[in-house]
Amino acid sequence: MQSLSPFCSKGASLPASSVDSHSLRRRRKKSWGHDSPLGGSSCSRQSLISSRLRDLRRQSPCRRSRIFASGVKLGFFEQTRVPSGKYFSLALALDQAQSGSGHVEGLPMFGGEEDEKEREKKTVLSEKERVDVRALASGLKDAKTADDVEDLFENMDDLPLPVYSSMIRGFGADKRLDPAFAVVEWLKRKSKATHTSLSPNLFIYNSLLSAVKLTRRFDKVDEVIKDMKEQGIVPNIVTYNTLMSVYLEQGRHEEALSVPADIENNGLSPSPVTYSTILLAYKKMNDAYGALGCFAELREKHQKGEAGKDSSEEWECEFVKLEKFTIHICYLVMRQWLVSEENPAPNVLRLLTVMDETQVKPGRADYERLVWACTRESHYTVARELYNRIRDTGGDISLSVCNHVIWLMGKAKKWWAALEIYEDLLDKGPKPNNLSYELIVSHFNILLTAARRKGIWRWGVRLLNKMQDKGLRPGSREWNAVLVACSKAAETSAAVQIFTRMVEQGEKPTILSYGALLSALEKGKLYDEALRVWEHMCKVGVKPNLYAYTILASVYIGKGSPEMVDSMLREMRSMGIEPNVVTFNAIITGCGKNSMGGAAFEWFQRMKVQNIKPNEITYEMLIEALARDGKPRLAYDMYLRACNEGLQLSSKAYDAVLESCQSYGIDMDLNALGPRPSEKRKSTMIRRNLSDFCNFASLPRRGRPFDEKEIYTSQGQE
Repeated sequence: MQSLSPFCSKGASLPASSVDSHSLRRRRKKSWGHDSPLGGSSCSRQSLISSRLRDLRRQSPCRRSRIFASGVKLGFFEQTRVPSGKYFSLALALDQAQSGSGHVEGLPMFGGEEDEKEREKKTVLSEKERVDVRALASGLKDAKTADDVEDLFENMDDLPLPVYSSMIRGFGADKRLDPAFAVVEWLKRKSKATHTSLSPNLFIYNSLLSAVKLTRRFDKVDEVIKDMKEQGIVPNIVTYNTLMSVYLEQGRHEEALSVPADIENNGLSPSPVTYSTILLAYKKMNDAYGALGCFAELREKHQKGEAGKDSSEEWECEFVKLEKFTIHICYLVMRQWLVSEENPAPNVLRLLTVMDETQVKPGRADYERLVWACTRESHYTVARELYNRIRDTGGDISLSVCNHVIWLMGKAKKWWAALEIYEDLLDKGPKPNNLSYELIVSHFNILLTAARRKGIWRWGVRLLNKMQDKGLRPGSREWNAVLVACSKAAETSAAVQIFTRMVEQGEKPTILSYGALLSALEKGKLYDEALRVWEHMCKVGVKPNLYAYTILASVYIGKGSPEMVDSMLREMRSMGIEPNVVTFNAIITGCGKNSMGGAAFEWFQRMKVQNIKPNEITYEMLIEALARDGKPRLAYDMYLRACNEGLQLSSKAYDAVLESCQSYGIDMDLNALGPRPSEKRKSTMIRRNLSDFCNFASLPRRGRPFDEKEIYTSQGQE
């Protein structure tokens, strides 16, 4: 419903029919000077209005009527600036002649139909005389009762009802409800006293209800509704819409949602504002399903032509707005779930499914905003679903969103899923940037590190191939991870071929690369090849470290050249590298494997001389070497010594002592050994199948056997 604002429309002006232009200009120049209150601040102009109104009240009723009839200037007949800073013109058309129509220019006609000639006549009449409505409203701002209103309007000609409606709305905007009720009471009294048509109508009460809402005096709502019923006023759709808004302001969401039933029961058609208010109620209740149900019902009515059939509003445009509002509500609810709930994925995915069923399709921007809300590990399924939906739209997708999903997949340990997204960037776009590259390489490193740690060398090779297939250049870190995995799995041939590929690809091997290759050759008993690799390493200027020297000691022991170990230790010390317990453990282990129990015991004694404290591995390897070399008594003594030092030996060492004593018929106090230790679980298990890694990397297990061509690919083939 249109209503007349208390702030008159910009551009309206007072016709100077009763004042000649020369005197008007002279008077304007004088009154608008810098020393004039009207030429000063807004507060001074407002004070002048109030002063003139007080002077007006002191006049006799007849004199007051003549002043209004002559079009007296109360101020602000030109465009001035109010305290809010907006320009306005206070001149409004007033038809107070014999027509009595109460029509104000610029407002729709309220009441019966009139022919075109009558409307033209009223327009001409309205241009003759104007009144300052804001000044009138200002004079009533402190009114409390109908008597206060009577003091100003007594013996005045009746003003059009839209003027009163405008003043009531203005009082609501100014948070002054008392004068609004006073005007309505005065209109009721005026109607009873004069038996005229000047009585509160539906628009007056709608304005009053709106003022109640603006002032948040919700205790007055029932009073207004009751008064409407007593006056026989039948509410229209605007009344119900305002009532729903009031209920929402009070937090009475269920009552607001019950109003549409009253609208239909009274034979009214809901307007777009009605549906918008219903959706707003569901938004405040965080009820996305209710909003979807409401919109689905509206769409059904719209398709049948039932929505807006009694209205001239553009329903096509409004329908699109309501659909966007519904999508926005669903977005807010899903975002709230993602932020506050521990495991929101089931709820979000279920709501997305319901949106599909109701044919409410969010756009790319809505999906991308939801992707940004996915930040926890439990959000990865939602992020992947949203990513797929964006791709399915066939449009563009933001690269930053793709990078965010790649990052989230890695955080959730779904590295292979992250790789698939990177593949989409290469195949479908947008082109990956440096951040994309860094993210996916970091994910590869995690997988390669896991393959290295678990000894799953085959997957390490496949990951290297995958990186190169996708244009990612493996660095020394990636190559070394696969070399270490091959070394742990004692896959000598694979280690040699990976090392060769590394060199062919232009990557310079590090000491870790050489160490892993030496370890693989030593485990494969390729001692001569290991020594040639050592010589090449020193020739190219790669300085060996403690780990490399330890492997070299094992190579010398395995080759049957224990005298070279002493030379190696002197070389180590000359380079400032001191052997540690790991170095001696490797030497003792090599002696044990080559049935050199006596030599193993000698190296054990040298450890004591050099103040290197033996650990569990030292004693276990020594005991096994002594037992294997036919020295059960010495093995028995070493076991007791380790127990006395508080070391927890494995069951393998216990069994070696027991079997050696029994084999050589040595009578020992086996009770002194204590109970047999429990089996120790190996910290590193060499896995020769891919099932564990598939589970770790969240991959479907593939039955295709490993292709040896994957290990080595020549430069030319690539």
